[in-house]
Amino acid sequence: MLRAVAGLERPQAGRIALGGEVWFDARRGIHVSAERRRVGYLPQDYGLFPHLSVAANVRFAGRRDRPDLLERVGIAHLAQARPQQLSGGERQRVALARALAREPRLLLLDEPFGALDAITRRQVRDELAEILVTLQLPTLLVTHAFDDAGALAQRIGVLDRGRLVQLAAPAELLRSPANVLVAALTGANVLEGTAARIPSGSTVRLGGGGMLASSTSAEGPVQIAVQPWELELADPASSALTDSVVSVRAERGGLVIRLTRFTIHTQLDRNGYPAIEEGSTVGLRVSPSNVRVLRPDPSQPPGTEADVT
Repeated sequence: MLRAVAGLERPQAGRIALGGEVWFDARRGIHVSAERRRVGYLPQDYGLFPHLSVAANVRFAGRRDRPDLLERVGIAHLAQARPQQLSGGERQRVALARALAREPRLLLLDEPFGALDAITRRQVRDELAEILVTLQLPTLLVTHAFDDAGALAQRIGVLDRGRLVQLAAPAELLRSPANVLVAALTGANVLEGTAARIPSGSTVRLGGGGMLASSTSAEGPVQIAVQPWELELADPASSALTDSVVSVRAERGGLVIRLTRFTIHTQLDRNGYPAIEEGSTVGLRVSPSNVRVLRPDPSQPPGTEADVT
């Protein structure tokens, strides 16, 4: 998709336009060359010339020195350094400055954090978010990580085998996923069950045992999606749903509890629950409004990888 937008690939059908300028229209026979599209392209591997300095890499794209761009992305002090002397985050900034040196009308980012470790990834992502807000430049980002897309994008489109299955704000994807693939991509717990209608919605008997109530009316085989932070721990003796603890770890001021079938993000103080040990049994509860009922898609198992743009 990025290569088609950039003009490096010619689609068999469709239309690509930016504002009032049409770059491709199969029906009308329009195909504007890549050189005329004014697109800034940041590839996954950054594609920097190892024998050129930071300043020279940026100069190559813009045909002139751009100390203003180096300053803008915070690498002016590295102007004479070579790519092999830079950290992953610094190399990404050079690649971004080089993409901007073309004075593009559109910025394309291909897995911009794929080469970074977890700690650097979060820092660079936050810095890139600030830069993009400052630039106010239309940007198309491709990533497999919902966290990255949610931190950077105003809208997320989920592609499944070349088909756009949902296009919405990040919060909408979390709240109302269009299908199981979208739910799994956002990190939701996805399980199979059988629904039975009741006046307030439905009850869902899960395949692995236990029962959940949903405010959505449904009947027959379904899949349900619940976000990890929407689940609460409860006394297993009085719970309609129980599970076994696999692991517990601290993360970002809370706890991530992995169970046999679920993952929970919680804080013990909020629930007042005693110490949790691996192998112990816990009860679970969740508001019926947070149990999303999705029709199963036999051709798309939960957790299948998808692109996010």
